[in-house]
Amino acid sequence: MSRLILILIVGLSLPQTRPAQYGYRIVNTYPHDRTAFTQGLEFRDGFLYEGTGQEGRSKLRKVDLTTGRVLQEFVVPAQYFGEGITVLNQQIFQLTWKHQTGFVYDKANLRVIRSFDYPGEGWGMTNDGKQIFVTDGSAQIQVWEPTTMKEVRRITVKDGAQSIRDLNEIEHVKGEIYANIWHQDRIARISPADGRVLGWIDLTGILPAAEKSTAEAVLNGIAYDAAGDRLFVTGKLWPKLFEIRVVPK
Repeated sequence: MSRLILILIVGLSLPQTRPAQYGYRIVNTYPHDRTAFTQGLEFRDGFLYEGTGQEGRSKLRKVDLTTGRVLQEFVVPAQYFGEGITVLNQQIFQLTWKHQTGFVYDKANLRVIRSFDYPGEGWGMTNDGKQIFVTDGSAQIQVWEPTTMKEVRRITVKDGAQSIRDLNEIEHVKGEIYANIWHQDRIARISPADGRVLGWIDLTGILPAAEKSTAEAVLNGIAYDAAGDRLFVTGKLWPKLFEIRVVPK
C-alpha cells in the first residue's frame, strides 16, 4: 500500500471535531422597548445602536443601555423594512429586507449620508474593522468591501456536513462571527475564514414564553462591548435586554 493511500485512509478515519456546546449566565438585565422589532444591534462608545424592522415602523436608534431610553432616532422611509446594522469608521450602515437598498448614516447625528444598492435580500450585518459581513437568510455569509459595498467573497456556514440556514443578526466577537438563527434559541459561533461552526450557545429560557407577545418575538440581536468584554442579547419585541456570560456546558 502506498504512503499516499495510507494517509488518505487514516485521514478519513479520524473523527470529526464537534462544535463546542455552551450555556449562559445572566450578568445584568436592562429594559428594552417591547415595540422594537430588533433587526440589528451594536454597542459603541458607551451606547447601544439599534436598527428595527417592519414597513412603516423601521428606525435607527441610539439608546441608553441602563434605562433603555432612546437618545436619538431616525425614522426610515415607510416603504422600507429595516434590517441589520453595523458601525464602522464613525458611520452606521443599515440594510433593508427586500428593497436591495441600504443606507449610510453619520454616527454623530444619525443623518443619512448616502445610500447603496446590492442584490438579493438583506438580513444581518457586522464588520471586523476592515470588511463587512452580510447575511441574507441563507447558509452563506457575504464579505463586502466597505468603500464600494461590493461583494468580494462569501463563505458557507456548516456544522460538519450540514449547512446552517436562516442566518440572521450577526456580530463580530473576538475574531469569530456570532449569528442568530431565525426562530431558534441558540447562537452559532462561526469561523469567518471558512464558515465552520466552532460552537453553539444555547439560550433556551432566557426570556420566559409568557413575556413573548407573538410567535415572531424571537431571539435576534447581539452586541459586543469590546472595551468592557460584555456580550448583550435581546429579541424582536422583547421587553428586556440581557448582558450574559457564555459558559461551557
